[in-house]
Amino acid sequence: MNHPIDTIEEQQRAVRQLFERIPFNEYLGIELDEVSRQRVVMHLPMKHELVGNFFHGILHGGVIASLLDVVGGAMAMIGAFEKHQHLTTEERALRLSRLGTIDLRIDYLRPGRGERFSAGATLLRSGNKVAVVRSELHNEEGVLIAVGTGTYLCG
Repeated sequence: MNHPIDTIEEQQRAVRQLFERIPFNEYLGIELDEVSRQRVVMHLPMKHELVGNFFHGILHGGVIASLLDVVGGAMAMIGAFEKHQHLTTEERALRLSRLGTIDLRIDYLRPGRGERFSAGATLLRSGNKVAVVRSELHNEEGVLIAVGTGTYLCG
């Protein structure tokens, strides 16, 4: 049976369900804020366990990369929904279950100082098998901490 996930509400629900099933997201404390066809936004509250430089109390670079990867993957999934609408529900689920990071480049622009970090992602390109996503990480004052470009297998 062909059942396209064509409404943003259905896409949001699917992204949320996948996001909430990943224990690492919960461990880090990542929360999903916004899902639309244009962008995905998540945030992460600072906590002691995420400090990478204890002299300065800044966010660990691996946590920054992880957050940019998670938000990028969610955005790639939204792009994949658009490309796979012609498939049956089962075929689409199988393809989306293969979603994974092929390549991720992070540019660390400033130290991760702050109490709350927000990551937003936009789709640069979505093909039949690969999506390219641009992500940014800001602190609660709007300071740009890092940017990322991710390539994701989504088909």
